Amino acid sequence: MRVKVISRSTDDFTRERSQDLQKVFRNYDPALRSQEKAVEYTRALNAAKLEKIFAKPFVGAMDGHIDAVSCMAKNPNYLKAMFSGSMDGDIRLWDIAARKTICQFPGHQGAVRGLATSTDGDLLISCGVDSTVRLWKDPMRKMMDSNDAIADASQPSAVYTWKHAFWGVDHQWDGNIFATVGAQVDIWDHNRSEPINSFEWGKDTVISVRFNPGEPDVLITSASDRSLTLYDLRMSSPARKLIMKTRCNSVCWNPREPMNFTAANEDTNCYSFDARKLNEAKVVHKGHVSAVMDIDYSPTGREFVTGSYDRTVRIFTYNGDHSREIYHTKRMQRVFCVKYTYDGTYLVSGSDDTNLRLWKSKASEQLGVILPRERKKQEYLDAVKERYKHLPEIKRIVRHRHLPKPIYKAANIRRAMIDAENRKEQRRQAHSAPGSRPVQPFRKRRLIKEVE
Repeated sequence: MRVKVISRSTDDFTRERSQDLQKVFRNYDPALRSQEKAVEYTRALNAAKLEKIFAKPFVGAMDGHIDAVSCMAKNPNYLKAMFSGSMDGDIRLWDIAARKTICQFPGHQGAVRGLATSTDGDLLISCGVDSTVRLWKDPMRKMMDSNDAIADASQPSAVYTWKHAFWGVDHQWDGNIFATVGAQVDIWDHNRSEPINSFEWGKDTVISVRFNPGEPDVLITSASDRSLTLYDLRMSSPARKLIMKTRCNSVCWNPREPMNFTAANEDTNCYSFDARKLNEAKVVHKGHVSAVMDIDYSPTGREFVTGSYDRTVRIFTYNGDHSREIYHTKRMQRVFCVKYTYDGTYLVSGSDDTNLRLWKSKASEQLGVILPRERKKQEYLDAVKERYKHLPEIKRIVRHRHLPKPIYKAANIRRAMIDAENRKEQRRQAHSAPGSRPVQPFRKRRLIKEVE
């Protein structure tokens, strides 16, 4: 004869101390939870609404420049350090935690067009329209001083004067080489007063340059002749060139997928390409209503931030065709440069109104120390929102954004123009002989040709 008895040990459900959490036992059998989906849907809906309520992305503004902010650079050794250059030749080092200027770097006689830091963070490189490249040794020294007064840095360790104005600079990810662009692409060494190599393809001005994070000898440039050009320092001539219908103002490589890059274009879109296959864009990122001026990837490579002439900052996922977030303020004017911080938590934007602005990369994220229970709850709510994001009510709440009236009107006008163009093309297709007008996907429509 078998007798089943209920056996319970008090140690399983009794707290050792009064501060301990109560142990709760749950049976996850779906038959016992008939209302599970309804409960989770309600939680997802409430979480989406609360996210909107707590969405306060703007952290603060940093003022000090007396002209438009034209470029920025971050230091890999200090999360809270940010360099900025303005159109009047002023370069500043900012402590973004305290939101104040730590140090100034005087010397440029015209607009500063490019800033870059070396991989070890011990060297700051600046260039501008005064045809000089300036190297500043140990630029972070003032971050370590306790003195609150704004200090001037000592004289630059080197000043290199060249034949033409410079429009951009970038440092190699691994090595002592940096590149400047202007009338041509010049490759410099820290210890040489003249370029060690120069590349030229056409006579138009080159306006931006970025080194590849995975292959140190590969770099990409964008030029005013509407081209994107790939260079390899191990070769004597440029490798490949892609010509588009409109100019690209800035380019950025994906740090986690170094074969992919995204270009910020004058036609309000951003185009993501695979460097091995330039005959079509992988993704076209839409949303802005005016030229996109700058772009920067998050350290995770999963999203990037853009700044535009339409006075907004947008965040896109790396494979998404529309922005997941849009930031704007009443005072912010045309945005010329944007950067992610190295931990991916904040963005910094520099604009025409002489200010740098600090934003949260996740608008509703709680600042400060988060308890483990709070973090677990937030992860659960995010998972629930992800599960039910396709349902109409949640989708409407998550996607909704309040836009300034000029941008809202400009977006409507642009949408009407695109619809009219699409209708015209459909009518042309319908009244043409079969096969005489091949349908071209939008990913190829803005590309003219690829030159080897």
